[in-house]
Amino acid sequence: MTFRLTVLGTATPYPRPGNPCSGYLLRTEHTAIWVDAGPGTLAELQRHHRPDLLDAVWISHTHADHAADLLPYYYALLFADRQPHAPIPLYGPPGLADRLEHFLAGATPNPAAAAFDIHELHDDHHTEIGDITLTSRAVHHGLPAFGLRATHDDTTFAYSGDTGPCPALDDLAEGADLFLCEADGTGPHHCSPEDAATAGRGARRLLLTHIGHTLGTAEATERAHAPVARPGESFTIR
Repeated sequence: MTFRLTVLGTATPYPRPGNPCSGYLLRTEHTAIWVDAGPGTLAELQRHHRPDLLDAVWISHTHADHAADLLPYYYALLFADRQPHAPIPLYGPPGLADRLEHFLAGATPNPAAAAFDIHELHDDHHTEIGDITLTSRAVHHGLPAFGLRATHDDTTFAYSGDTGPCPALDDLAEGADLFLCEADGTGPHHCSPEDAATAGRGARRLLLTHIGHTLGTAEATERAHAPVARPGESFTIR
């Protein structure tokens, strides 16, 4: 299997019929990483990969439309038919562990640790997951938030997470074979389609996601001159 991206969902700020919130699956022949876990994406993930056999989960920030499915994932791993041999490595921003603990309060002391081996991200965080190298960059979203650069062999995928325009976003996109960029288009901490296009000039291929409710996919495509990712689509990262 080549290096591939599968789109699990792109909706914001809540899931729509046929479209969960933000979530993506990165895969090679030997490695599978769930990138963002928005509501509805756990169900879609199961169409493509067993959740208990993931090599890692990577979360860009703690807003619910990017992280809420960590809660049903916890119950799937510990109390159902999907029980991993060891806690799943979970990479996320500072504060993610505390949020999980508060949601799961009353279960056991430090309950999330039974399901997840949690690692806090920081700017320029590097880690090797199987045959994929993950580099996280701090971006501008009004709370701790990160974009991702994932490399397999000589092939690179970049993902904005949620962010306004910033130097780190340009750095993420530069030289990437596929750049997945949000185009919510509302507020100071998101990208417009034009912002995505500007950052995407450094990449070989731009793909839009997380289209805001004030935009349609046709308008976003026209303004950015780039296609919009759709749930269920897979892309080879060349």
